[in-house]
Amino acid sequence: MSTSRLLEVDGLTVGAGDRPLVRGVGFTVDRGERVGIIGESGSGKTLTALALLGLLGEGLRAGGSARLDGVPFDLLAATDRELSTVRGRLAGMVFQEPMTALNPVMKVGPQVAEALRLHGPRSERPGRAAAHAAAVGLLDRLRLPDPARAARSYPHQLSGGQRQRAVLGGALATDPALLICDEPTTALDVTVQKEIVDLVMGVSDERGTAVLYISHDLALVASVCHRVLVMYDGEIVESGPVGQVLRSPGHPYTRALLKASDLTVPAPRPPAPAEPRTLLKARGLTRRYARPRRGLFAPRTHFTALEGLDLDLRAGGRTGVVGESGSGKTTLLRLLSGLDRPTSGTVDHVADGGEDHGRGQGRATGRTAGRATDRATGRTADRSHGRGHGLQVVFQDPMGSLDPRMRVRDIIAEPLPDRRSPAANARVAELLADVGLPAEAAGRYPHQFSGGQRQRIAIARALAPRPSVLLADEPVSALDVSVRAQILDVLSKVTAERDMALCIVTHDLGVVRYLCDEVVVMKEGRVVERGPVERVWEAPEHPYTRQLLEAVPVLH
Repeated sequence: MSTSRLLEVDGLTVGAGDRPLVRGVGFTVDRGERVGIIGESGSGKTLTALALLGLLGEGLRAGGSARLDGVPFDLLAATDRELSTVRGRLAGMVFQEPMTALNPVMKVGPQVAEALRLHGPRSERPGRAAAHAAAVGLLDRLRLPDPARAARSYPHQLSGGQRQRAVLGGALATDPALLICDEPTTALDVTVQKEIVDLVMGVSDERGTAVLYISHDLALVASVCHRVLVMYDGEIVESGPVGQVLRSPGHPYTRALLKASDLTVPAPRPPAPAEPRTLLKARGLTRRYARPRRGLFAPRTHFTALEGLDLDLRAGGRTGVVGESGSGKTTLLRLLSGLDRPTSGTVDHVADGGEDHGRGQGRATGRTAGRATDRATGRTADRSHGRGHGLQVVFQDPMGSLDPRMRVRDIIAEPLPDRRSPAANARVAELLADVGLPAEAAGRYPHQFSGGQRQRIAIARALAPRPSVLLADEPVSALDVSVRAQILDVLSKVTAERDMALCIVTHDLGVVRYLCDEVVVMKEGRVVERGPVERVWEAPEHPYTRQLLEAVPVLH
């Protein structure tokens, strides 16, 4: 291994029984070099990274060799005890789904501090107080609002983007030689994504940290990495300098990825009805949360997550809600879906028959169908009242919204009136095809799929009962570009065919421009701008909207 070479992988294979999942993968990473891995969901990107640190799931086995400079053993042949000396200290990893990487019963600050106390050089490990102070400082660098409070919070008390920043803080705490990032900015809005990416690049440049960056966002990889590996069906089909591969792709699959990345042309939109029916109406929505007391006799303070918001979702309309992490987007979705109650204001859901189901100060009313999963608790609540109409929700974290004990076929068919009928089986097969999954996926369990594939299952389940209102929290954030446009086209099609109202919360402004008619821009719990998508894109009025648009990575 050369003096500049940090990681050398040769003939890496990953298999499940007799089924090969990764075949003959080989690549190198030099010190300070940033190498991107791109490819569709299920192509083997994450399995490659997990194999290097001995984190493959039960029933998966790795072969080949992987050498990390300074480590006397082959990573792929090492014992778990040997690899524990590498993880965290020499190689850190940021996972795609932060809730699976954080201990839900442990506060965030101690989890970041734990990395310093466990993985730092023994002679330099700080005491408990010093480690906590360093953790708060790191959270501050990662732009968590009120980092001291974030350190005292449990993971479920933070937004998805804030949780991901906490995970990144734990990975960077010990200044590893190699940082493996598996979709590290999936949950982040574009402004924070840019800051996190700039931080990762800064660490790489200043400290010589090598980065293995896994992403389905080609524009992001182009802005971060020096070299790129393109994976398809468990193999590397193309590799080289980023500029060369993305400007002059040699493989048909790479060309297809580049074509699918272009969301500049909006999805087809049917003519809007002259007087579209309002299916969901929110007025004066405000949500305040009580903060924990700082002491036994200290006064209780409150945090306002949402204040005075009005929103109408109309039949056939597609509304996009954008804003930075912690701006109140997901709080809004939880209030609209009835998973949380507003401190003040009302949410009225008008069912297919045109009946207005009640009004009430400080409560969500209306008729909903299907199951919704509370992001804060991870519990699934059955909210079924009626057939074929109602409200469905697609959540940001697919693993938290799918029952791990149920097969995919039963998950998708669960909200249907007769789950065991031939009609239900046909509906499941139709939905699997719509979201780009093979028919045999119906017999498998959620843990047997990648994050992007699990999100497709969640979307199929939400569409199963043909809802009148669909609320989606980052529904395509975990999907590769080749599937993203397909899913957006499915959402566009069902919105038009059923006069369904769609409200999509996302940090991907390209998705909003491609899919939506109206955009609502939120900051610190308030709406700072709203209007037709093209008007806002061409002539944004608020400085924050301009800041969002300028932060979008562009694939030239």
